Amino acid sequence: MKRRDLLHYLNRQGCRFVREGQEHSIWENPAKNRRTSVPRHREIPNFTVARICKYLRIPVPF
Repeated sequence: MKRRDLLHYLNRQGCRFVREGQEHSIWENPAKNRRTSVPRHREIPNFTVARICKYLRIPVPF
């Protein structure tokens, strides 16, 4: 999945951007009080997208 598509999806699910790290962006789901990192690659593997969504407790987009 393209990174920009994932970020748009996270926004639509109610997650918000917290800050930029060295190699990752930090996103949180304020409704579930969960934070995770999103790698800064153009393409993010589907298993990584699934793990990010699972940790943030939102549905997987595919």
